[in-house]
Amino acid sequence: MKIRATVEKGSDGLFSVYSDEHLGNSYFGGFGDSVAKAKEDFITSVKEAIEEQKAEGLEAPIFEDIQIEYLYDVPSFFNFFDYFNVSKFAEFAGVNESKMRAYKSGSAHPGEKTMTKICNAAHRMAAELSAFTL
Repeated sequence: MKIRATVEKGSDGLFSVYSDEHLGNSYFGGFGDSVAKAKEDFITSVKEAIEEQKAEGLEAPIFEDIQIEYLYDVPSFFNFFDYFNVSKFAEFAGVNESKMRAYKSGSAHPGEKTMTKICNAAHRMAAELSAFTL
C-alpha cells in the first residue's frame, strides 16, 4: 500500500499531515507543533486504522509494507529539514534570500516557477549528497 501524505503549516503555526487515502472508513491525519510531531501523529493514525481493520475481522496491510510519500509545502520542508541554511539554500536555488525567508515562515508563498526552482535545487542537493564518500 502506498500513501501520499501532504505536509502543511497552518495559519495557526501548527503543522498537519493528511492524505486522501484511507483504510476502510478510517482516514489518516496528524497534527503537531513541528513536522516531526505531526508525522508521528500521522503514523499513529495509520497504525490505528490497521488495528481497527483487524478488530473488525477485515484484511489489513502490514504497517512495514506501507510506503508513505510526503509532499511538503515550503515552511514544512524547512521545519523538517532544519539543518539547511536558508540563505545558502536560496543562493543554491537561485531564489532571492529575503523571499526564501518569507516562504520559510509561511508569510509568502512561492509561485509555480519559484517552487520548481526550490524542488530542483533540493533534488540536485540530494543527488550530490548521495554521490559522495568520506
